[in-house]
Amino acid sequence: MSVATTTRARAGDGDRRWWALALLAIAEFVVVLDASIVNIALPSIGRGLHFSLANLSWVVNAYVLTFGGFLLLGGRIADLLGRRRVFMIGLGVFALASLAGGLAQSPAWLIGARAAQGLGAALMAPAALSLVTATFREGSERNRALSVWGAVAGSGAAAGVLLGGVLTSTLGWRSVLFVNVPIAIVAALLTPSLVAESRGEISHRGFDLPGAVTVTVGLSALVYGLVRATGVGWSSPQTVGALVASALLLAGFVVIERRSSAPLVPFAFFRNPSVRVANVTMLAMGAAVIGLFYFLSLYIQEVLGYSAIKAGISQLPLAAGVILAAGIASPLVARTGARTVLITGLVLFAGGLVWFAQLPVHGTYVADLLGPSLLIALGLGLAFIPLTILSVTSVEDAEYGLASGLVNTAQQIGGALGLAVLATIATSRTNHLVASHRALNQALTLGFHSAFLAAGGFVLLAIIAAATIGTRATRRQETLAQATRDHPTPPEHDVGPAFVRRRSEDGTQTASSMRGALTSEGATL
Repeated sequence: MSVATTTRARAGDGDRRWWALALLAIAEFVVVLDASIVNIALPSIGRGLHFSLANLSWVVNAYVLTFGGFLLLGGRIADLLGRRRVFMIGLGVFALASLAGGLAQSPAWLIGARAAQGLGAALMAPAALSLVTATFREGSERNRALSVWGAVAGSGAAAGVLLGGVLTSTLGWRSVLFVNVPIAIVAALLTPSLVAESRGEISHRGFDLPGAVTVTVGLSALVYGLVRATGVGWSSPQTVGALVASALLLAGFVVIERRSSAPLVPFAFFRNPSVRVANVTMLAMGAAVIGLFYFLSLYIQEVLGYSAIKAGISQLPLAAGVILAAGIASPLVARTGARTVLITGLVLFAGGLVWFAQLPVHGTYVADLLGPSLLIALGLGLAFIPLTILSVTSVEDAEYGLASGLVNTAQQIGGALGLAVLATIATSRTNHLVASHRALNQALTLGFHSAFLAAGGFVLLAIIAAATIGTRATRRQETLAQATRDHPTPPEHDVGPAFVRRRSEDGTQTASSMRGALTSEGATL
């Protein structure tokens, strides 16, 4: 009787753990979904709230800046205060912000709601992933859980473009924000009964709130200055004041981090050459990726006149193709090495952007959109996997959380800064052409051409950074890093939040966890 009762209890606990995984994966699905679903609704949002072309980018950037700026802090707070508790708080913030965004009556109102959404996501995403790793034992069980996590999160990117089109066409743009509310509420109500509380083992009980606030406000000031310059000029007091304030705040962030006992970003971590190259490359890639989806959505709907649902369907090959291409990247990395696969993917990505820069005013889907979409999908899928591997190469087990958080933060911050630069370039050229009495559709298209080419320039910077992998200097630095690990010195402080150790039983990363890294923790595809 006792043995049978114990067996049933263990089976019940096992079932509950997999239900908990389903709940956490759905929450991550919503975070990933939100990025792509809003992109499809951008033209409708712009018309509904009377956004200018330049200011419309804030609908994306407000979310990305707060998400990226508070992502590492969110992981650390979860480790300190309890991951389940912070996950539920993040769900609440995300739900309230989504409701506020759906009720927005002005651009400023919506931008503020999107910033709050990003804060909720920054609390929710790292806590959810940490709960997954705490719930399942390391080894094959955890690998299966991460495979499910990656598959569900990955489907969010593809589902977002389709669902965004359906909702925007049938119920209006506000529905793409309202849809988050019931999902978040149900998830919050189910969490206490399905998910056990856990905390990270960290040596310092503090967290670097001043650092997170300073870097987020500093980057926001930089983005504001770049976007505002198209309307008031580069020499105006508003532009100069914003750029000066940004420089001072970012300098203050460096000072805060150097003096903090538990810094958000320990700069010594970047002495690892693989980590440094991976983050620089991701920063440049992120600058191109968010701009790609932003301007592609505007071109399809504003120039070609596609409905929102038709625009969503037209982007499915690109969104789904990235996930499929990621599946073939892992064996290629094992066969040819991370550097070769990464550079190949980046070259394909750059080629697709140059192809998009040739889009005509009266383009067609098959002749002008499908080809570059598939090329970029292949390139992004091939590039993200080796880049994620490199971000944790030569990293100690205790630092996997920090490495994972940094590369995802680099993607978000790079996307925000890149979109600000690309929106400034596109708007400046479009305004100039309109002033020269060009037709609006032609002016928009040529402005988008400039943005796609500039995005290709960001990818070129990523290629240059990736080309340094495996050079003599990099190998020498890796040897020194290995020597340091062989004779370590006692750590002075905890280095960051424990997101997840993506390792299998033999210590190597799995293909499923690599695919999960592509779309989890706030990926924007």
